[in-house]
Amino acid sequence: MEFPKKLAKKLEERADRDALRRLPGPVSGVDFSSNDYLGLSKLPVVAEEAARILRKSTPVGNGATGSRLLTGNHLLYAGTEAVLAGFHRAEAALVFNSGYDANIGFFSSVPQRGDMVFYDEWIHASIRDGMQMGLADTYKFRHNDMADLEDKIARVIDRCATKNLGGHCYIVTESVFSMDGDSPDLEAIAGLAEKYEAYLVVDEAHAVGVFGDQGEGLVQEKGLQDRVFARIVTFGKAMGCHGAAVLGAQSLKDYLVNFARSFMYTTAMPMHSLAVIQAAYSRLADAWPGQELRRNISFFKTVVEELGLTSTFVDSDSSIHCCIVPGNERVKKTALKLQEQGFEVKAILSPTVPAGQERLRFCLHSYNTEKEISEVLKLLANFVL
Repeated sequence: MEFPKKLAKKLEERADRDALRRLPGPVSGVDFSSNDYLGLSKLPVVAEEAARILRKSTPVGNGATGSRLLTGNHLLYAGTEAVLAGFHRAEAALVFNSGYDANIGFFSSVPQRGDMVFYDEWIHASIRDGMQMGLADTYKFRHNDMADLEDKIARVIDRCATKNLGGHCYIVTESVFSMDGDSPDLEAIAGLAEKYEAYLVVDEAHAVGVFGDQGEGLVQEKGLQDRVFARIVTFGKAMGCHGAAVLGAQSLKDYLVNFARSFMYTTAMPMHSLAVIQAAYSRLADAWPGQELRRNISFFKTVVEELGLTSTFVDSDSSIHCCIVPGNERVKKTALKLQEQGFEVKAILSPTVPAGQERLRFCLHSYNTEKEISEVLKLLANFVL
């Protein structure tokens, strides 16, 4: 059967822009590309603790056998959600199969028709997809621009009041943005949310495990957990496993159980996945490796400055550091040169980022060495300066 012509044309257009994606092979060089910021995905003690948790569970199953609303709500769910709620100082937690599922479920079901959602222009695709599936009106504000956010909220709310339109207001941001590694002024956003009686929602995917006293995330590091309506935490980044959770009030959890379709209509995660999540959180509580990560972040920024690369990098205090190398062809060639020297650094192409903002993304880890960091940045300087 012939492949549909419209689809073939879209593939050809993407290839013509030098932006056609292909699945990569296994990572073989020095890891500056994975989201495994703390190395927990490879840590034997996490696997051993997960096995211990499974041995205590009765009965042990390879699969969940159904959705959580049918037969899949095994006992490890209650224990895992209790651990998450306690660790993150939330009233309740609801586990989803992935961060994508959590954002789809939340944003397609919580904001209602007549509600207003104000979102950062660099927000993750999963949040955008969820909003598109929902019925609320959505408004984009400039990246991390508090003045633009307040201006849009004030104008929209004033227009709605003039027309006697009711509706709730939601503000959505990320605590660490995956394409830049930068962070918004969360205290300022929380203040705006309170000023305009808006519900603040923060995606903490790239902050959990990295920020806080034990990796609790940036919201808790700043003591804002009681001023945030919902937090989305994911386990496929620094936690080294899989899945996600929405943190918030018990009433929010009850609502999502009843109305979030990506939760209701999918097979639940198997027991092993929940055991690994518990084991990873146990590691944060007992021996958080975040100090090693923070030292590497500080060292990376120092070397960037010493080599005169500061102007090419987006400022970041997170695990993600991006060097702007405009043009898909140029950034791909630069990434390939680094990979040929044994360093796994990935190119981020347009249209994932705007044209002219293509970049090399360096993901730092607790297990990278200062020698590796120095060598990769010296190589980079040869190619971009």
